[in-house]
Amino acid sequence: MTTLLAFIVAIAVLVVIHELGHYVVARLCDVKVLRFSVGFGKVLYSKRFGNGETEWAISAIPLGGYVKMLDENEGEVLPNELRRAFNRKPVLQRMAIVIAGPLANLILAVVFYFALFLHGVPGIRPELGEVVANTPAASAGLHMQEIIVSINGQPVPSWQEVRWLLLDLVLQQKAANLELKDAQGEKLYRQLAMNSLTAGDLDSDFMQKLGLQPYHPPVYPIIGKLVEGGVAQHAGMQVNDRVLRANGQELALWEDWVNIVRSHPGKVLDIEVERAGTLVKLSMIPDVIDEAGKTTGRVGAMAYIDKEAFEAMMTEVSYPPVAALREALRKTWETAVVSLKMMGRMVMGEVSLKNLSGPITIADYAGQSAKIGMGAYIGFLALISISLGILNLLPIPLLDGGHLLYYAVEFLKGSPMPDGLWEAGQKVGIALLVTMMAFALYNDISRLILG
Repeated sequence: MTTLLAFIVAIAVLVVIHELGHYVVARLCDVKVLRFSVGFGKVLYSKRFGNGETEWAISAIPLGGYVKMLDENEGEVLPNELRRAFNRKPVLQRMAIVIAGPLANLILAVVFYFALFLHGVPGIRPELGEVVANTPAASAGLHMQEIIVSINGQPVPSWQEVRWLLLDLVLQQKAANLELKDAQGEKLYRQLAMNSLTAGDLDSDFMQKLGLQPYHPPVYPIIGKLVEGGVAQHAGMQVNDRVLRANGQELALWEDWVNIVRSHPGKVLDIEVERAGTLVKLSMIPDVIDEAGKTTGRVGAMAYIDKEAFEAMMTEVSYPPVAALREALRKTWETAVVSLKMMGRMVMGEVSLKNLSGPITIADYAGQSAKIGMGAYIGFLALISISLGILNLLPIPLLDGGHLLYYAVEFLKGSPMPDGLWEAGQKVGIALLVTMMAFALYNDISRLILG
């Protein structure tokens, strides 16, 4: 229910703002607006306010919306209303009306980011975890617990910003000049090469390919919770026990304990634990569990997590009003540019179409972000609003960008495009959009079924 409601609110907000952009500029240009609809298809509910000339409607297919204007190409127009017909307006006014929708989405993203930066955006500190060997990060000489201060001169206050800027550089195949700070506070400078990454690396976690991951405090083999009636509890294990050895093997981290339990299903484990300064010996046989066709062991014990250590990993990024607006504009611009680059790489076949997402994935992300909190949900809305704005600016017939292209040609040549070319473009646009939507839905279903 949370996912459904979050998705409905997201679509409603983004579509209403987009169509309001068209509506407001149309009214400023004295174009008569016949209908403002949220959704496509059959009208489910409509209302006129007072003596208003616009019908405000909710339609059956909730995946978009439209503003229907008075237009001779759409139907008969009375002689006394010809001056208010969209097609009779100067080409620059028509271009302004068309571009107003995508522009409204970009402005909405700026507003959302401004509010977030003013209030404070929680994030993970840009501190490096274990640097994977034989990766670009290892070759650059990066080390665990170094903090990234800036990338190519751009400050990076959180791990999310690190990831975003590196994605842009990967798409450009440009090196990242890093300013870092070590544990003693000394400044370091390193160059991280990007040219070893391929287009296929963008289909998975490209940060892993670079050998980068955020720092996580060590989790020690200390028991934080026991499953009632589980193997560990029956064997005499207690909360706060520190597991020292299993079958003679020294255990330094919780991961070591997990690995030895999983690798001994149905086999005896002789355990030594430290309990209140006393050495205690235990014996247990892990349950046999089937996980995705693989047999593993389980004893029903969970780690003690040092909350203070993990809270120290977090940071909050906030700015005073003027700086917050500047950062909101920068974030919106950079997100739009990266989105365009990704789309361009897809068209060129350099990035897989697997990166396309449809309504199912968007709904899933809407639900996940809503469950995290209002800040995460607003950030999600800002990102989707930018994507919607950029998508509609693509020069594809049926989209705002396609109409904008036609009007730009009309402006340059001094006369409208031939009707035959308009019709051909409409057919091409339908084919392109249906194909793109089919890929997006296929990707959605694949993610659901195959993970």
